[in-house]
Amino acid sequence: MAPYPLRDRIALLAGLAGPLVAALALMPFRTDVSNTNMALILVVAVVAVAAIGNRFAGALAALSAAAWFDFFLTRPYQRFTIAGSRDIATAVLLLVVGLLVSQLAARARRLRLVTVTDARYLARIHDTAQMARIPGSGGAVVDFVAKQLTDILHLRGCRFEYGSLLGHPPRLEADGSVVVGHRSWDVDRHGWPEGEVEVRAFGNGRYFGRFMLQPDPGVASTLQARLVAVTLADQAGTALDTSGAVPDG
Repeated sequence: MAPYPLRDRIALLAGLAGPLVAALALMPFRTDVSNTNMALILVVAVVAVAAIGNRFAGALAALSAAAWFDFFLTRPYQRFTIAGSRDIATAVLLLVVGLLVSQLAARARRLRLVTVTDARYLARIHDTAQMARIPGSGGAVVDFVAKQLTDILHLRGCRFEYGSLLGHPPRLEADGSVVVGHRSWDVDRHGWPEGEVEVRAFGNGRYFGRFMLQPDPGVASTLQARLVAVTLADQAGTALDTSGAVPDG
C-alpha cells in the first residue's frame, strides 16, 4: 500500500494535541467564560484540523475536544465526570457538531484537490492533442505520452512496443480496470499487479502498438489517473495513424 501522506499524519497528531492545547489555554478563563463559548472555541480547533487533514483527523479532533472539554473545563475539574446537565448537553453537542463540521471541512478539502487534479489532467490531454496535430509527430507523441504515463501513474518506467502482441501481460482497459489473464484485478484494493502492464494504442480502429507500464507492485493509482492514461494512449494511436504509420497486420 502507498505510505500514509505526511500531511495527514501531521493532521492526526494535531487532532490529538490541538484540542488539548486549546483546552489548556482556556483553563485560566473557565470561571469567567461560559462553557458554551469555550465549546465553540474548541469547535474552531476541530475545523482547523479537518481543513489541513482528512475526515479521520477531524473525527479524532472532535473526540479529543469533547474529552478535554469534560476533563479541564467542566466541574468537577480534572476528572472525566460532568456534574451539570447543561454541561453534559454542551459536551454532547460539541462532539456532534465537531464530527459534522469536520466531515464538511474534509469534504471541501477533498473537492478542492479533485478540482486541481482535474485541471492538471486536462492540461496533459490538451498538450498531447496539440502535439498530435503537428504533421508527422507520431513518434514524438509516443515519447511524450510515455513520459506522461510515467508521471501520472507514478511508474518506475514506461516503454512503447510497436507491432505484434507478444505474451499475455496484465492489461489496462478502456474503462480504467485492469485484467490479469481473464480475471479483473482490483487495483484500488491491491495496487498494481506484478510485472509490466500493457495499454494498447489504437488509431482509427487499427492497432499500432502498446505502452508497457512498469509500476511498483502493490502501489495503487486512482481510477481517474488510469482513465487519463487510456485517453493519452488513444491520442498516441491517433497521432500514429495521422502520421501514416503502418499498423500491425
